[in-house]
Amino acid sequence: MSDEQGQGHETGSERDFEEELRGLLAADAYTIRPSPAPYPAIRRRGVAERRRRVTAVGAALVTLAAVPVGAYALGGGGSRVAADTATSPTPSVTASASASASASLSASAGTTSSPSPTEPGQPATEGQLLDGITFEQAVDGLEKCIAYDKEFETKERPSQLGSADNYRIILAMNSTGDSNTPGDGFFVVAVQEEPTPIRVICNVKDGEASGLNTSSGNDEFPEAGPVLVDINSGKLYQQSFMDKGNWKLPFRWGVIGMYGPSVAKVTVSYGDSGTSEAVLDHGWFVTAGTLNQQVTKAPHVKGYDKGGKLVYDSAEDSTYEQTLP
Repeated sequence: MSDEQGQGHETGSERDFEEELRGLLAADAYTIRPSPAPYPAIRRRGVAERRRRVTAVGAALVTLAAVPVGAYALGGGGSRVAADTATSPTPSVTASASASASASLSASAGTTSSPSPTEPGQPATEGQLLDGITFEQAVDGLEKCIAYDKEFETKERPSQLGSADNYRIILAMNSTGDSNTPGDGFFVVAVQEEPTPIRVICNVKDGEASGLNTSSGNDEFPEAGPVLVDINSGKLYQQSFMDKGNWKLPFRWGVIGMYGPSVAKVTVSYGDSGTSEAVLDHGWFVTAGTLNQQVTKAPHVKGYDKGGKLVYDSAEDSTYEQTLP
């Protein structure tokens, strides 16, 4: 960045620092965790909401000293939509256009067994539990993140996450440390349907909750279209803005979002991972892969109806961020 004409070196440096810090906070927002926001309302605002998140950085700066580094979120993320018309979950299907390392989720994974009434629900396929992470480990991570959230509740901001056994785990995968949040760990993504739809992205490192992103909303499908990429899915598919051009590779990534009842298939293309078909899990689509080269463009998401007709293309979605920060 360059100084504006007529500004001294000190003033220009201060402006550069402020603009860079605003960019970092808007791109990562790892250190801020406000209350969950209603996702449908956010999505309807589209690009305007993303601009609002940038302008909110000024207010967020005030709280930096008071909020632990592990907490991260700036804006809501996603809520469950009406389940697909099929009564049984869609099995995991991988259709990679490149090497097997870019495969989304194991095509051989079968439907998991029914959980006990006192534990979270299991994902539609075993292939949604990646990198050797067991269901028990995912449950333990979810419980720690819910407890972590309750540590910071106040009278003005009570925890809304409830109990872990109200959730269903839809993805667990390794997480890669970066310059902003050093240290590898694993992500757990879980959704609650009742009494209030909530989506949780939980990061666990060294056996402790390290990061938490939540969103809440109702079951009404937003007006944006039949497929809706979670607005905070970037937590799963990109590294810190500070590491631009220098990502740690190979990099495990994931994408989550919602789909409407007219959608029968969702595909995701991302860098050298090729194209893979996502799991459709009771209103949520889930996919993952591995990058061996850094990218500059966000995952390309497409949705198809039962007749194979393209009904959604993220490249045509003006509210979807096409490039990475």
